[in-house]
Amino acid sequence: MFHQQAYSQVEVAPWGNITGIRKQGQLFNLQTSLQYLKKGGDQIISTAREQQTPIYNRNGNIQTVTTRFDSLIFEKTVTDGGGNKAQVNIKLISKVDTSILGVFFVVRIPRVSDNSARFKLADNEQNFDVATIPTNAIKDLNGVMAKGFEYKSINLEVKVKTEKPDSVLVRKDENNGDILVYFTIKANDIAKGETIEKSYQLEAKGKIDKDPVNLTFNAAQQGRRFEGLGGNFRLQNAATDPQVIDYSLENLRLAWGRVEMPWKFWQPEKDANPFDAAQQNRIHPQVIKAMEMAQRLSKKGIPVILSAWSAPDWAIVGTPNLKPLNGIWGNPLNKDMMTDIYRSITRYITYLRDAYGVEVQYFSFNESDLGINIRMTAQEHADFIKGLGSYMNTKGLKTKLLLGDNSDANTWAFLNLAMSDTATHPYIGAISFHSWRGWETETLQKWADAATKLNVPLLVGEGSIDAAAWQYPAIFQEPTYAMEEINLYTRLLAICQPASILQWQLTADYSPLAGGGIFGDNGALRPTQRFWNLKQLSSTPKNLYAMPIQSSRTDVSAAALGDNNTGVYTIHLVNNGAGRQAIITGIPLKVEKLKIYVTNQEDSVKEYGEKKVSNGQLKFKLPARSFVTLVSE
Repeated sequence: MFHQQAYSQVEVAPWGNITGIRKQGQLFNLQTSLQYLKKGGDQIISTAREQQTPIYNRNGNIQTVTTRFDSLIFEKTVTDGGGNKAQVNIKLISKVDTSILGVFFVVRIPRVSDNSARFKLADNEQNFDVATIPTNAIKDLNGVMAKGFEYKSINLEVKVKTEKPDSVLVRKDENNGDILVYFTIKANDIAKGETIEKSYQLEAKGKIDKDPVNLTFNAAQQGRRFEGLGGNFRLQNAATDPQVIDYSLENLRLAWGRVEMPWKFWQPEKDANPFDAAQQNRIHPQVIKAMEMAQRLSKKGIPVILSAWSAPDWAIVGTPNLKPLNGIWGNPLNKDMMTDIYRSITRYITYLRDAYGVEVQYFSFNESDLGINIRMTAQEHADFIKGLGSYMNTKGLKTKLLLGDNSDANTWAFLNLAMSDTATHPYIGAISFHSWRGWETETLQKWADAATKLNVPLLVGEGSIDAAAWQYPAIFQEPTYAMEEINLYTRLLAICQPASILQWQLTADYSPLAGGGIFGDNGALRPTQRFWNLKQLSSTPKNLYAMPIQSSRTDVSAAALGDNNTGVYTIHLVNNGAGRQAIITGIPLKVEKLKIYVTNQEDSVKEYGEKKVSNGQLKFKLPARSFVTLVSE
């Protein structure tokens, strides 16, 4: 029998927002943020992903976040109180005299269609019918004094208490109807050195939803091939990278690898010939290490993608811009140097082949749509594919180019010019995007459609969920991060049908391992829940094909893979809620048994035995808040 996780816990994003309180796997959706309104109320700054540079840590049941808005520093401590409760302490410190309209602790309650929902201020006679809560702008600061509030609907109860009466403003989000409760931390101006402390007690509870999930499998429709999990191996930490790379290569089945081309060190001078430097043993150490990394992958039979993050000074326009300048990243290539650029890249790929035995499958510039750190327009991207592709052909290289390799899924329009120019098609080996943003089904479907249109594989060239997480690496050990990451991967498998998802990274950067000196953790090197998720995903049998599977619940993600010729099938499920019964129908009749594997906070790719399939149907208990894989015999 699957055991139920009886713990409760408050979930905190590393930028400081509470995302809810979880009980028995189910998240009760209570969201918080900090908001800062400048004078006039026209500019509202909120704590959010990639908007500040927070510091996040956990010590037992206490999570701390330090962040800032301009000269205002916030120290936020969230203590898990158990029993669906949490204590929030906020310290605000001003470094200079600051003119403000207000600073607020904001509680958001999701809109419900429950007409019986009620909202009540604590220790205040003013109560609200939810339907009558105003939507006027928050710059109207006519709040009321209260010691918190209570909200109650059929499925959710929320209470927030303060130590003393605070000025509270209640509004309804005009965009989605959510209830917004603004607790005033400080109104009007704040003086240099002034320190303000506030405390809030939060509680969220409701009915634990354990209704069954019905999953409908359709093996008759066979899509693109999933070759397996991949990994990025961009070398950045000489002291700690090797142990993570070794452990990953020893314990994961990898279908693809992506390495860096340190182009600026390969040919720093335009008129230099890197082959001459190679003959004189003058290759830069970073180039040697990158080539050896590619060779190591190749010797294990892992095909290699080569990507350049930056360029030598002679190949770009302007001074190298490695940070955003006036909101613009990177540098464009120098159009007067294109032949020299093609020659330099081709020589690198040729040398990697001849000296290290590595046949590079695909080449790309990393996130050139954004400029990390080479920036291209869509037209320049199309022209480059044609130019370099043709040049490599004349030199006898089999390497093709990635279309895209974009910074996130939202930037799909970057592909359109190259896709509509048939002259690019002979040189495009695959399409690639990075999974940092753009997770809506409609957005991800555009990438799947592009791969179908060009009839090439689709790759998730960098897989993970938070591009800023290197700033607060303690988050990598949080179950919340692990589950959100594998949930996205399961959706990517189902919607995009990629050939591979390449984890960012299988080095110490964004490491799925802890200890060994990584991020200052000097304990023993050990796998985290994220690593076990990757291990379970990488254990998918080779070369299965995407097959549709429909889930009756939005909190259970599902992806199915199979091969009707071999009779091998795999189903990946992520249960984001409480434990429940799962019923899978449509399983091919020739499948008699399915092995079940589970990864969660307590289990690490644990085998839960075999389950018999009866007339194409399987019933089993889906454990709470878990990644579950079923594999046919």
